[in-house]
Amino acid sequence: MTLKYIRIPIVSFFIVAGFAACRVGRNYERPAVTLPAQYSDTAVAAGTTADSSIATIEWRQFFTDTTLQGLIGRALSGNYDLQLALKRIETAQAYLKQAKLGWLPAVNLQAAASTSIPSKNSLNGTSLNNFLHTDHIEDYSLSGGLSWEIDVWGKIKRRKEAALASYLQTYEGMHAVQTGLVADIANSYYNLLMLDAQLNIARSNVALSDTIVQMIRLQKTAGETTELGVQQAVAQRQTAALLIPQLEQAKAIEQNRLRILAGELPGTIVYSTTLTGTPVRELLPTGVPAALLSNRPDVRAQEMALKAANAEVGVAQASMYPSLNITASGGVNAFKASEWFTLPASLFGTVAGSITQPLFQRGQLKANLEVAKVQREQEVIRFRQIALDAIGEVSNSLVKLDKLKDQQQIASEQVNTLQLAVVQARMLFRSGMANYLEVVTAQSRSLEASLTQADITRQQLSASVELYRSLGGGWK
Repeated sequence: MTLKYIRIPIVSFFIVAGFAACRVGRNYERPAVTLPAQYSDTAVAAGTTADSSIATIEWRQFFTDTTLQGLIGRALSGNYDLQLALKRIETAQAYLKQAKLGWLPAVNLQAAASTSIPSKNSLNGTSLNNFLHTDHIEDYSLSGGLSWEIDVWGKIKRRKEAALASYLQTYEGMHAVQTGLVADIANSYYNLLMLDAQLNIARSNVALSDTIVQMIRLQKTAGETTELGVQQAVAQRQTAALLIPQLEQAKAIEQNRLRILAGELPGTIVYSTTLTGTPVRELLPTGVPAALLSNRPDVRAQEMALKAANAEVGVAQASMYPSLNITASGGVNAFKASEWFTLPASLFGTVAGSITQPLFQRGQLKANLEVAKVQREQEVIRFRQIALDAIGEVSNSLVKLDKLKDQQQIASEQVNTLQLAVVQARMLFRSGMANYLEVVTAQSRSLEASLTQADITRQQLSASVELYRSLGGGWK
């Protein structure tokens, strides 16, 4: 008899183990993504290995400006979007801890005491009075219960996979927020340097306009020109002067934006760097396109969403199969308080096992499975789309860097040419070989060319930042 009772648990164990091997749902495999062997051929040097990409460089090494480093450092600790991303990680971590405990049984403890007084004219009341010589029933119990679902089809395992993938998705999402924040800070800082440069250009042009206005007024006094020439010169000076408050306004707003990105109150920023003193990187290795799948945090976050969706399909499929539950309860029970804890007479216990097979759930389980499969396919599409967008962003940044270099060379030559034209126009005007319109036109074009050159320099710096971000740099 003893051997018989020993064999039953052993046989049951092997039966359960056999069922446990029948996992439903397929394991995750990264979907095929069409990627080029290399990025578009441009003049920008591109590496041929994943390790050569600038995405592997820490942001403190990529941005060497100490003021910019300080702004980024304060933003990483004070930016509210980043703080929200960290809170999302904590939420996902709590769900992951819960999913890890899914293998364990649920245990509860219950203590109860009750008194029932039936009607004296009822069958229960008459029986109590005749046999127990009492008019009420007392019941006291202290019990513990256990319920354990055996993971026959891998449902609990798939739930854990989904929770882990969701946690990693929020973790990568935080990195994506950081890469975007680092790029925003750098672009805003370079824009501030451009506004500074343009403000200096406008002020220099106003000073030059003052000289030209005085010169033309002297010419008018000498009878060599008219009041119209003076008015034209004054109008050109006003055009340059109008830029000053506009640029000062934009500069103040840009500083406020930088402070807010860092989680600080709006205000001024102390810096000594100039736009012309900021070097433009010439060598920006990009690595191979396949490295984007592991370097870009937003791509990795989307892949984690796909993993979670794949695991949810397994959960939905397992819900359609039988579930095996083991329940047990035990404790002490008595109908008198004085005998509540009289052992072993008051002890009781039950053990039960059940198999539940869903039969008719009004199509809910089947619908859940179909929806889970569709959602998985949606995540596959999103993964491929975000990978394609990433390739496009890198390619666009490379084209910008290549063409902006040509634009910068042309703009520099144009500025030199027009500055020389202003000097020559003033000399010719003094000698009577040029009229006031030629002087005013030369000055106007020189101002426009100088402002454009400063903007192109800013675009070059921003393009290098965008290439760094699009490759996945900035979160390390």
